[in-house]
Amino acid sequence: MKDILREIGMIARALDSISNIEFKEFDLTKGQYLYLVRICEHPGIIQEKLAGIIKVDRTTAARAIKKLEIQGFIEKRDDEDNKKIKKLYPTQKGMQVYPFLKREGEHSNKVALDGFSEQEAETIFHLLQRVRKNIEGDWESVKKGNKRDY
Repeated sequence: MKDILREIGMIARALDSISNIEFKEFDLTKGQYLYLVRICEHPGIIQEKLAGIIKVDRTTAARAIKKLEIQGFIEKRDDEDNKKIKKLYPTQKGMQVYPFLKREGEHSNKVALDGFSEQEAETIFHLLQRVRKNIEGDWESVKKGNKRDY
């Protein structure tokens, strides 16, 4: 069997490295841009849901969110019905950076799919969604403290 996950990992690390270099001018590093993009796409999202979308643990998400808040890219607001719930919103500074982050993502997508037909791109997308869904069960289980059965 081909080591598909190794290929996916190399692609992810290469794109992450490129983004960390390109977003340095905004003082966004270590994947922070992923959080900012998702918060801009889902204003009012709660931290736990954001962590689930990005597939990180709550502690990792909390650190990135705190740094984005300190830097002025996002803000936390109380939920109107439940003051214990904090919703995340982009600030004006965050919204100013968002179009650049979005263009970078679209460019990376275009470069990655160069030479692929529309049908091939659709097929890759659907296959990768299936791979992600297969992995999500293990991710959910392990993050709850369970061990995988090898």
